[in-house]
Amino acid sequence: MGSRHEHHGTQHHEHPHPENHEHPRRCRCHRVGDALRLVAIGLTVAAVVKELRTPADERTWNGSVAGFVPYDFRLPTCERIRDRVWNPQGDLVGPHVFGVGWTLNVGKAVELVKGAGAH
Repeated sequence: MGSRHEHHGTQHHEHPHPENHEHPRRCRCHRVGDALRLVAIGLTVAAVVKELRTPADERTWNGSVAGFVPYDFRLPTCERIRDRVWNPQGDLVGPHVFGVGWTLNVGKAVELVKGAGAH
């Protein structure tokens, strides 16, 4: 009752802010993370709806949503993975191999670091 709980024959007192439970006032970083998650879900839904509104024989399952956010829902291929994740001649960031948003081209990042170390 009240602030006590019976658990396996022992009594536990509730603390106003127990360390193992979420604090009612979440820190700003959690709120930002939640907002970003909602934006990502919204963009994913928008991309799927965009494709479903396109006639079936014209669907590509890749493109952009909101005017600039890339998406690609095609099955990944080895060539596309290599091109987007390990392409020293490509852009530093590009579309995800699968999903909505961007991914880091590690091959380009390594080239940039090597180039910076040579100077």
